[in-house]
Amino acid sequence: MYPDFQYLFQSLLGTDLPAWLSLFKTFGFLVALSFIAAAYTLVSELKRKEQAGLLTYTEKIIWKGKKATTQDYIIQALIGFLLAYKIGGIIQNTSVVALNPLAFILSLEGTLGIGILGALVTLGMKYYEEKKNHLEKPIQVKIKIYPHQRINDIVMVAAIGGILGAKVFNAFETWDQFIQNPIEQLIASSGLTFYGGLIIATLALYRYAKKHQINFAHLCDAAAPGLMLAYGIGRLGCHFAGDGDWGIYNSAYISKPDGSLQYLSTDTFDQVAHQAAPYMTYINNTVAPHMHVAAPSWLPNWLFGMNYAHNVNHEGMPLIDCVGNYCTALPVSVFPTPLYEAIVCVLLFALIWKMRTHFQQPLKLFGLYLMLNGAERFFVELIRVNSQYNWGFIHPTQAEIISVCLLSIGAYFFLRKEKYSQMP
Repeated sequence: MYPDFQYLFQSLLGTDLPAWLSLFKTFGFLVALSFIAAAYTLVSELKRKEQAGLLTYTEKIIWKGKKATTQDYIIQALIGFLLAYKIGGIIQNTSVVALNPLAFILSLEGTLGIGILGALVTLGMKYYEEKKNHLEKPIQVKIKIYPHQRINDIVMVAAIGGILGAKVFNAFETWDQFIQNPIEQLIASSGLTFYGGLIIATLALYRYAKKHQINFAHLCDAAAPGLMLAYGIGRLGCHFAGDGDWGIYNSAYISKPDGSLQYLSTDTFDQVAHQAAPYMTYINNTVAPHMHVAAPSWLPNWLFGMNYAHNVNHEGMPLIDCVGNYCTALPVSVFPTPLYEAIVCVLLFALIWKMRTHFQQPLKLFGLYLMLNGAERFFVELIRVNSQYNWGFIHPTQAEIISVCLLSIGAYFFLRKEKYSQMP
C-alpha cells in the first residue's frame, strides 16, 4: 500500500526519497481529487441547465471602491497568521507532523514568528488591494450571479457537511471505539462513513439552495454524476491507503513474514487463523467470516485477496526487515472491496453521465443515482467487514439500512410522474 507520497514514489522509482514527502497522504490527495472532479462535473451541468433555462441568476448589489473596515483587516490578518503559523510549524517539525498531519492542524502548535510575518504580509496585500480599487465616491453596482458561479460556496458547504456527517455516522457505527477515545476518533483521517456525509451534506445544500433561490431539484440532478465519480475516486483513496475499509477474509491466501502472499488450502485455514489470533477479528470466540476464493489463472491474485501491507492503520502482523512508519500486513488476505467499488462506481458514473440529457423531469436522474449507489453498496456489504445491528432474525449493517432507504427514495423519484419544477 501507499499511505503517503514517500511510499508511493519510492515504490515507483525504487530509491529513497526525502521524508517531507510523507506529509502528503494518499487518502487525502484522492479525496481532494474527488472533490475537484465532482466540482468540475457540477459546473458543467449547472451551465447546461442555465443555458436550457432551467436555472437562472439572482441579482446582488455590491459596493465598488468602498473603503475596507477595521473588521476586514482583522479577519485578513487572522487568516494570514493562522496559515503561516501552521505552515511554519510543519516546516520545522516535518518528521513529527508527517505521522498525523490532521492532529497537528487541529492542535495549538505552530511557529509564532512565521505566523506574525504571515499576518503582516496579508495586511500589506489587503492595503494594496484597497488602494488600487479605491474610489473617491463609492458606487453601488448590481451584478448577476448564476448558480455555477457559486461553485466554491457549494463545494465548501458540501465538504464541511460531508465530513461532519461522515464522522458522526461513523461514531454511531463504531460506538464502542468512539467512547473509548472520542477526540482521537474525530481527528483521525480514517473513519469516514460516506452515507453520513451524503445525508448531512444534502441537508446543508438544501438550506443553501433555498437561501440563494437555486432550484434544489435541478441542483440534485446536476450533482448526481459527480457524486458517483467522487465516490469512486474516494474509494481508491481508501484502497491505496489501506484504511481498514476492506472485505471479509479470503482464506485462499496468507501472508509471509516479508508481506508477500502464498496460496493456502481450505483445510489449514482454521489452524492459521488461530495462530494469527492476536491480529485477526473474532466474534463470540469463533473465527470471523471468511470465504475461500482463488483467483483464476488469467487474473491477478491481488484482485481477489490483499493483505494491505504497509496499511495506514498499522493493522496486522509486523513485517520483517521493514523500516518506516507503516510496517504491518494482515496475516490472512481480505477481499479488496474498496477497489471493487471504485471500478463499479466509475462505470456507473459513465452510465449516469450518458443518461443525464435523457430525462426532462427533475429528480429523475438523481433518483437513478440513488438507486444505483444504494444497490452497489448493498451488494458489496455482503463481503465487507462492518458492525451489525441485532434485530432478532436479521443483522443488517448501517450501510445496508441506508442503502435500502436510498433505493426506495430513488425508485420513488425515478418512477413518479409529477414534475418538480417548482421545488425550491
